[in-house]
Amino acid sequence: MNSRLKLFVVTLSTCLVVLLLLGAMLGAGTPAGEPYKHLSVFSEVISRIKSDYVEEPDMKNVTLGAVAGLLESLDPYASYLNPEQYKQFQKKDAMKGSVGLLLSRRFGYVGVVDAIPGSPADKAGLGTGDMLESIGGISTKDMPLAYADLLLHGEPGTNVELSVLRVRRPEPQKITLSRAAVKYPAVSAKMLDGGVGHIRAASLESGKTKEIAAAIATLQKQGMKKLVLDLRHAAAGDNEEGPALANLFVEKGVLTYLQGQKVARQDFAAVPQNVVFKDQLVVITNRGTARGAEIAAAALLDAQRAAVVGERTYGDAALRKPVLTDEGGAVILSVAKYYSPSGKAIQDVAVTPNHQVAEVQDAPDADDDTDGAAPAPAEEPKKPTEDLLLKRALEVLGGGTVQAGNPTAAKPEPVGGDKKAPSDLLTPLNVPKKNQ
Repeated sequence: MNSRLKLFVVTLSTCLVVLLLLGAMLGAGTPAGEPYKHLSVFSEVISRIKSDYVEEPDMKNVTLGAVAGLLESLDPYASYLNPEQYKQFQKKDAMKGSVGLLLSRRFGYVGVVDAIPGSPADKAGLGTGDMLESIGGISTKDMPLAYADLLLHGEPGTNVELSVLRVRRPEPQKITLSRAAVKYPAVSAKMLDGGVGHIRAASLESGKTKEIAAAIATLQKQGMKKLVLDLRHAAAGDNEEGPALANLFVEKGVLTYLQGQKVARQDFAAVPQNVVFKDQLVVITNRGTARGAEIAAAALLDAQRAAVVGERTYGDAALRKPVLTDEGGAVILSVAKYYSPSGKAIQDVAVTPNHQVAEVQDAPDADDDTDGAAPAPAEEPKKPTEDLLLKRALEVLGGGTVQAGNPTAAKPEPVGGDKKAPSDLLTPLNVPKKNQ
């Protein structure tokens, strides 16, 4: 097959994907015949571009851009993978190395939800709000999000170069990261003054709720009467852990529910015997709090079981799966969303704390004339001198100080520290069963 014929086949296949997507999207909830009007408009626009544009257009790029725009109009996570990309995507779980970034889409490029604590990306100072302009020299403009995540995976010890757009930096910053076998951080627990316990969970993968429950039991033996549950940067993990975590504190009622166009509503109800702490509780969130962690925060806030202190969460709580196309590619779609007990789609509105406090950001100075190189691996990112969010949480509780107390391990061998981090936020999930 010559190159022109290959290009024609690829372009035709992509156009068919666009038409199929448009037909499926416009066909839902519209009168008979109405979708075809929109399809005819799309077809005419493509025809006009081909015949009337100032120069002969690259129709492959035109149609791929149309697909990207179509999917981005749904949500930041929708992606189309062509057959070759989808073949690679299916092998991703076998790739043991990652840089530890959790991704979304911003302004047509790939954005960072957060970096897994301790990961290569975290050590290089990458975090919420950064944008990846290119990965391995490939522009992320209109790049499928699932494919971008795939490019960040590989064998441990291999390198990947990123061009990063950062807050208050006029030019992209070139950063080379070495992939590693990224692990979830363990739960940390310590006692502060005034009988206040502080538990921090920077991820919420399967089994993390049991680890948090064990940490609570440990602190209760040390006299804990009030608790700060710190969910900052807890972007990684499983949605199903959200209601399980909330159930440690809420005795009754619906904690969340999952619902989609073709997914019947599934309620996650509290089980009274799962409650392990009934005293005063404050939850801390920030822009890096996502998925299961924000499902838990929404449940606790709606139940008036806890005050929530900090920043608005990221807004990512949905069930996603790949839908195969006839030519062998796949469209990764959100097929159902998680809702707060009051009926708000968390992916759409996130969770807004009832005590909002802005977290100190470590953005580089605008007149910083460094060449934008990444910090040395041993160099830790600068931390604020005062933890304003924790300070406010203690004020809400009415006791405790940040400085007092020594860290206390929640368990001799924390479960979370031994678990491999997930491939990404895009791994297809199984629909969880309804709690009885």
